[in-house]
Amino acid sequence: MPAEIHAARDRSAVGRFPTVTFPFVEDVEEEKEEQPKSDVNQESACQQWLRKACSCCYKQPSDDDDLTETVVTGVDDPDKEDEANGEKPETEEGNLNELLLNVRSIDLIKSKTGENLVEHHTNLYQSDKFIIRRGQTFQMWITLSRPFDPQIDKLHLELKTGPLPAVAKGTHVIVPLVEELEDNRWEATVVKQEDNRIKLSVNSLPTAVIGGYQLTVETSCANGQATSEHDPANDIYMLFNPWCEDDSVFMDSEEERQEYVLNDVGRIYYGTQHQIGERTWDYGQFNDGILAACLFLLERSQTSNSGWGDPVNVARIISAMVNSPDDLGVLEGNWSGNYSLGTSPTVWSGSVEILQQYHKNKGIPVKYGQCWVFAGVFTTVLRCLGIPARTVTNFSSAHDTDVSLTTDVYLDEEMEPITHLNADSIWNFHVWTDCWMARPDLPPGYGGWQTVDATPQETSQGTFRCGPASLTAIRNGQVYLKHDSAFVFAEVNSDKIYWQKNKDGTFSQIYSEKNTVGHSISTKAVGSDKRQDITDLYKHPEGSEEERIAVETACRYGSKAAAYLSPMTEDVTLEVIMVGDGPKMGEDAELTIRLRNISSERRTVTLHSQLAVMYYTGVHKATVKKDKVDEEILPNGENDLAWMLEYNVYKDQLIDQAALMLTLSGRVRETQQVVATQFSFRLRTPDLVIKPIGKAVVGEKMAVEISFTNPLPQVLKAVIFHVEGIGLLPGKKIEFGDIGRHAFVSLMQHFVPSLPGPRKLLASLDCKQLTQVHGVSDITVEDKSSVAS
Repeated sequence: MPAEIHAARDRSAVGRFPTVTFPFVEDVEEEKEEQPKSDVNQESACQQWLRKACSCCYKQPSDDDDLTETVVTGVDDPDKEDEANGEKPETEEGNLNELLLNVRSIDLIKSKTGENLVEHHTNLYQSDKFIIRRGQTFQMWITLSRPFDPQIDKLHLELKTGPLPAVAKGTHVIVPLVEELEDNRWEATVVKQEDNRIKLSVNSLPTAVIGGYQLTVETSCANGQATSEHDPANDIYMLFNPWCEDDSVFMDSEEERQEYVLNDVGRIYYGTQHQIGERTWDYGQFNDGILAACLFLLERSQTSNSGWGDPVNVARIISAMVNSPDDLGVLEGNWSGNYSLGTSPTVWSGSVEILQQYHKNKGIPVKYGQCWVFAGVFTTVLRCLGIPARTVTNFSSAHDTDVSLTTDVYLDEEMEPITHLNADSIWNFHVWTDCWMARPDLPPGYGGWQTVDATPQETSQGTFRCGPASLTAIRNGQVYLKHDSAFVFAEVNSDKIYWQKNKDGTFSQIYSEKNTVGHSISTKAVGSDKRQDITDLYKHPEGSEEERIAVETACRYGSKAAAYLSPMTEDVTLEVIMVGDGPKMGEDAELTIRLRNISSERRTVTLHSQLAVMYYTGVHKATVKKDKVDEEILPNGENDLAWMLEYNVYKDQLIDQAALMLTLSGRVRETQQVVATQFSFRLRTPDLVIKPIGKAVVGEKMAVEISFTNPLPQVLKAVIFHVEGIGLLPGKKIEFGDIGRHAFVSLMQHFVPSLPGPRKLLASLDCKQLTQVHGVSDITVEDKSSVAS
């Protein structure tokens, strides 16, 4: 490896490392100027120094010598013109190089089975980069021009990251050579020597900035100083380290680290609290090009990389960069139902295609995403960078738009919803990400799982982002703790308040529901594909004294702190009952409305019902059915009312998630008690059936059969299938065409597996008439060598 020779006048002592040079002091080859003829025998300052420092290298000037002072660098050759003429002049550089301690080569031991990548748990990355985790030692070999003598030779490493490396900011790291390594320091020590080769054990800080570092080695001896040239092949990529106790993302359970850092496939839940659906998602954090895309994402944020050592800051940056409204991040959100200019959000089955496309197109947002896509990509980026993360779904998730910490429903004098005033909404489901980290910026006890959200709902400090918000703070209603705890609290534990318009235009609070928001909060279980309910991490048991205290604590900081009524007579209850998994797409929907009178007197209820087609975000699209009924309930009686929605009524109105919401409101004639509730449900879609054909072996062609039956009595137009699987095949769109009413179709897909072990093949179907149709098949791929044996 060529050496860069520094001129003696450029050397500066830096603290305890006298051989370190400032990065901004550059050697520049001075322009050659004609010297006056009369001064040809006069020594230059450089020659005077050389004669004193090393007389053997000093050459007396003659009339033929060019007396211009030259800084020898080993990069630019001032004598190239002479070499082109077939003559190689004798220069001082060759003599100097022979006397200096030069670096010939660097070996970072990048083998997938080598000690570095295995011990750092980075051997799964499909990359030839040197990827390690901070706070942990790594090994490297350096080959020198002669044997290293610690008595007379000095050596240290220099690592630089970012556009303006600075020692004070941790982006220019000087790694000294010491006799014995100590924790929590950048240090290196010689652990083995073989002739001209030395093996170093290098330790990094557990707070080091993550990202790519340029590595150079600087040596010095009695005859001078030399720095190796930067070789991109020797760049070091530093990640967070959940295995290191001193790293703020440390997680002490190996099973959880395997799940939340190393598992590249997961489950995302959707639907309603009564009809929970699930789909498999390829995170693909180890796929080729994904780490590069994640680091590109950080660079695109235009934030100082000196802050990239703090996982709180990094999570906040990524939260903003996964969406596109204010910084041209990864995904453009679209909830309109029209996705003709891009890909429908329901088509995506993983993050890899999205991140690769964003990186390939140099930062043009990918079209389109909705909450589960934002969350899936967010989880991929966090796991790729080494922050433990999981994708979480909250059913009946409130969107508080006015910082009231309540979900407000406004009704007119006739008890019907006033659509244009109902800005707050309750999403059938909302998906975000939890990440694991310490919170030194908060009081003790608030570390652990933190909620972060990339879906652009509301701004935080002027940017569309959310979190990290401590789950402990959310659970206890401590909404004053950063970041965005109030917004997340409202999502999982706000009360729903009903307001009725008065004749003078004001509104009076008429009813409140305390158990409508934040149900069945779900994530994939550790080590299995089962759903784990983690509601208890977000809130105390509904209705318990602790839960009410948390709500009251939170609401003291909201804009409607007084929005609570004094207790009143409430002896009539109202609920909606759904049988089994609920209605199917293409069929009539049936529900039961149950009114119960717990008093010893007769009660009469005037009940209004309204059914609306909704976006899954809780935004109203169209009202498709209205009813009004007077119902008399006997003392201690119970009335069940059958409610039906015919297919012909809703068939032309549905969008995306086939989400519907039944709003019920009524008044008890005898007591003036108000009863009200909103019940969200969806029409279930069929699954794709995926059947593997042939034996799955690395490098050998195989196939799968994908089959589907159209559940609708109408033709599906311009159907698109999407297929992908980590280690099986990259994402692929198949334009299938039309599928007839109630028709059965199948298609074959051929591919060649590239990775052994248990794999999942994912498929989805999308068209204007039907979305959220998908399937998954488990495929175990054998290694070619094991099959041959």
